[in-house]
Amino acid sequence: MLFSIITASSNSKDTIRATIESVLGQSYGEIEYLIIDNCSTDGTLDIVKQYQDKRIRIVSEKDNGIYHALNKGIKLASGDIVAFLNSDDTYYNNNIIKKFAEVFTNNPGTESCYGDLVYVSRKDNNKVIRFWKSGEFDYSLLACGWMVPHPTFCVRKRVYDKYGVFNLEFKIASDYEIILRFLYKYKLSTYYINETLIKMSMGGNSNRSLWHIFRKSCEDYKIMRIYGISPVSLIRKNLNKVRQFYGNSGRLSNG
Repeated sequence: MLFSIITASSNSKDTIRATIESVLGQSYGEIEYLIIDNCSTDGTLDIVKQYQDKRIRIVSEKDNGIYHALNKGIKLASGDIVAFLNSDDTYYNNNIIKKFAEVFTNNPGTESCYGDLVYVSRKDNNKVIRFWKSGEFDYSLLACGWMVPHPTFCVRKRVYDKYGVFNLEFKIASDYEIILRFLYKYKLSTYYINETLIKMSMGGNSNRSLWHIFRKSCEDYKIMRIYGISPVSLIRKNLNKVRQFYGNSGRLSNG
């Protein structure tokens, strides 16, 4: 079972090395690693090219945002399973892809899976700022603002082939739209891995400033209307984020 792991990068020289090593260090060997770069000018490509690994494929050309880059990666992917890893994120440990593979092997009818993630400081990725405990999947929760953590969302390639890729109308919240499309509209099967899978750096595209948070909320609202979800759920969705800051901060162990 081949995994296609896709990283979109844009002037990511300060973080891309840790991301690459997180992928190449995975104990599961059947992977291809697609790095879709937005013509970085800060030395990102110099770092990427230091890794002479046949599993890596680099595409560097101008894109129209992260979702456009991810769509390029999906189109190029030849694997059975597609996973994403942001250029400033890392896997929680070296066995994450192995865990994904076990889920899909042991559950051949399952189309996707997901797990938990921690938001960490950009300066110290062992310092936890937020903890996103997903919980078991419940279809009804999607109508109440609940969401699968997209960085942990791993999907069979055939799902994208059949139901489409990221909607480029949305610049910040297209991950939310595609999760509602797959799990809410089409009711595709998913599996919850009750473990932390991803270390996600704070300060990403959707939460770097109050303006970005406002823009994301506007997009979330529009997406909810498309799928007939009550706007009240937007309040619940944001309250869920606030709860993630309490009771789970601290430092990660080396294990």
